[in-house]
Amino acid sequence: MLEKTVVRPAARSPVLNLTGILSAVFSATLLGFTPILGKLAILYGVAPFLVVTLRTVLAAFFMGLTLLATNRASFFIYPAGLLGCALAGILNGVGSLFYYQALALINANVGQLIFLTYPVFVTLWLILDRYTPSAVSFIRVGLIVFGIGFLIIGAHTPLNLRGVFFMLVAAAGYGLHLLVNQRVLLEMPAPTVTFYTLLFMSLVVLPFGVFSGQVFHTASSLSLVLLSFVPVLALAGVTFLSRLALFLGVKRIGGLQTALLGVTELLVTLTFAKLWLQETLNLFQWIGVALIVLSIVLLSQEKPLQRKPGKSTWLHWLQPHTFPNRQNPPLLD
Repeated sequence: MLEKTVVRPAARSPVLNLTGILSAVFSATLLGFTPILGKLAILYGVAPFLVVTLRTVLAAFFMGLTLLATNRASFFIYPAGLLGCALAGILNGVGSLFYYQALALINANVGQLIFLTYPVFVTLWLILDRYTPSAVSFIRVGLIVFGIGFLIIGAHTPLNLRGVFFMLVAAAGYGLHLLVNQRVLLEMPAPTVTFYTLLFMSLVVLPFGVFSGQVFHTASSLSLVLLSFVPVLALAGVTFLSRLALFLGVKRIGGLQTALLGVTELLVTLTFAKLWLQETLNLFQWIGVALIVLSIVLLSQEKPLQRKPGKSTWLHWLQPHTFPNRQNPPLLD
């Protein structure tokens, strides 16, 4: 009788773990500014599709220049890895389109709270990949559902449910792209994966930015038009740096542990949403915040998931053919 295979962490030195944690925290801090800068650009009149297109294309351009200037060998990637980056880029590119459309419909602080459900989606995708969920996983899903419920009930004005749905779609795509990228990161350096993921994201969003027929969704003066591109450029820089740091973190400490540090994103977003956008939360919504944060923190109580015996995982095709003996890469470190 076959026994269940337990995915156990690979041995890592304290220095590597510290590097991964610091990279993930830095990424999370930068990502916390994403909804703030995106919302500012949209409030200044830039159409959501143009915001996502400019920030993604510019971030890919910055990454390409960095590789050219530092290590051109980083452009090499094996075919399965390229396909993996393409899949991750498509998933996150589509998710980004939904993310910025959601920001046009709901506040940045509420949007980020909903987006931070992505650790739950990470777990759900792993369940579909034949991993057995724990009781903690079900508790976290329940906390997320109730947390979003309190956010909706406590809204000062009726919350745009289409915006909520769009943000959940973005979270699902983001969680799945983390797992796909982690597979590729088993054999490829973080800068390489960052560049090709951003490249395919750009290919996905570019047609929407170019052919949407809408550049500015409100009438703007020339001064506001020029001012609106300041947060867009800052957003591109944040995307470039946070992506690189994120994948370094995923490579060092694993996808779920990196997702756990998403609490840092929330603290940054809530703080600057208040300071820059004057967005506030009432008592009911703070209860929702507490439930969502508790769900994320409970990731630290998750035990290594067990994979059901038999069939290969649906991500196994991302494994390079030169490493045939690796049946269970450490998706859950």
